[in-house]
Amino acid sequence: MMVVKDKDKDSYEVLILLSGGVDSTSLVQYHLSNGEKVAAIFFDYGQASCEREYQSARAISEHYDIQLQRVKLGFPIKNQEGEFFCRNALFVLAACSFLDRTVSFISLGIHSETPYYDSTPAFVDDAQSILDGYFGGVIRIIAPFLNYSKERLYEYALQEQVPVYLTYSCETGQNEPCGKCLSCIDRRMLDGKSSRED
Repeated sequence: MMVVKDKDKDSYEVLILLSGGVDSTSLVQYHLSNGEKVAAIFFDYGQASCEREYQSARAISEHYDIQLQRVKLGFPIKNQEGEFFCRNALFVLAACSFLDRTVSFISLGIHSETPYYDSTPAFVDDAQSILDGYFGGVIRIIAPFLNYSKERLYEYALQEQVPVYLTYSCETGQNEPCGKCLSCIDRRMLDGKSSRED
């Protein structure tokens, strides 16, 4: 597992799984607006969009002045028709290696209305049970947007002036988003909302 640190900061309370997309960027805004000390971790798991996602994650961490670590898992996670099985579970478990006693939360940008198990309350409960077995309740998983629809999450991002222009939401890794993948299709909703508010 290779680790690259972009900057060193003081100890933090919340470790955010930052992908460079709107959901996880909104998490940064959420926790900072609550006065919490945060840091972020970006996972390279062989995804086609890795470099573009990381560029966005770096830009976002610089915008908010938070520490970012890039971690190369060392193996790809298979994409099966848009679903990366076990991805969030792997991320949560791997993130535990980057926590110390001053950190108590791992924050996920998952939301409702998706067909994926690892975006459900059941996943959060199941993953928490595993962490409780290892850490006795010291490390907690939080998912502030778990009950939000994608539309409501986008409304939050616009209302809170999340820097969505820094985010990247295409699964192909192209500089210009393909407009066809599931992430691009979701992003059209945000772009539509943004244009209506202008």
